[in-house]
Amino acid sequence: MTITVFFAAPAVWEEYRDLLPGLLADAGIDARVVTLAPDPAAVDYIIYAPSAPLQDFTPFTRCKAVLSLWAGVERIVGNTTLTQPLCRMVDTGLTEGMLEWVVGHALRHHLGMDRHIVNPGHVWDATCPPLARERKVAMLGMGALGTACAQGLAALNFNVVGWSRTEKHTPGIQGFHGEAGLEAALRGAEIVVTLLPKTPETENILNAQRLAWLKPGAFILNPGRGPLIDDAALLAALETGQVGHATLDVFRIEPLPLDHPFWGHPRVTVTPHIAADTRATGAAKVLVKNIRRSEAGAPLLHLVDRARGY
Repeated sequence: MTITVFFAAPAVWEEYRDLLPGLLADAGIDARVVTLAPDPAAVDYIIYAPSAPLQDFTPFTRCKAVLSLWAGVERIVGNTTLTQPLCRMVDTGLTEGMLEWVVGHALRHHLGMDRHIVNPGHVWDATCPPLARERKVAMLGMGALGTACAQGLAALNFNVVGWSRTEKHTPGIQGFHGEAGLEAALRGAEIVVTLLPKTPETENILNAQRLAWLKPGAFILNPGRGPLIDDAALLAALETGQVGHATLDVFRIEPLPLDHPFWGHPRVTVTPHIAADTRATGAAKVLVKNIRRSEAGAPLLHLVDRARGY
């Protein structure tokens, strides 16, 4: 029987137009991929991006799963019309891109590259950085992306500790969890990476109190979600030197408003939400794999827990 797959992310359809139908056929799935749903009750799967026009899932009574193209689901998980199973995107391309961004910016700050790249006074400063094993890195969030980045930094000999809301065990990484574990993870950290989902529990997780736990002059990397950091507390910590530099890829409002103090701040680097992107070549394979599993009666991969919000 032919299944109907509704590709409800028109902004990126061109990237998948020739790729997705072929991969479905190669997987032995008799599927019709449509970009318009004239009969919502006939749709078996929805491929979706939270920025897409579709917001009311009520008519899709036959839909077996909504497959998101984004890793983050906070913009859809609260949609009360969405009763179908929701799967987030976990793809090697996303992971590789995030790992490269995190490692690149961690090394930039660890090695003090800026003082040599931007050196208008031609200052001969022969100060050597410490070895990576002498720097404590706190990874906040030990999901798929956080774990990959923690392991990548540990492979470079950084002293990496991980923190998650619930207990997790990652080989080679000292793990902390819960409120008590958060202070242990952050206390004395010189580099902090935030890769948590946005939930009521994680909003402003880096506030004034917790920033004060870091080693003075610490570096913040936030490729996770903008609301993880209290902006005012971060700006205050930058002014006192408690935080030496913040490299931020995500913000509460995007694009970042032109009058925001992060723009032009001498100790803030703004990157425009480019740390990791969904690449069609990898994401299409994940979508097809999940559809194939569902059609075979196997559990869906990367299923979102609505109660936890990720």
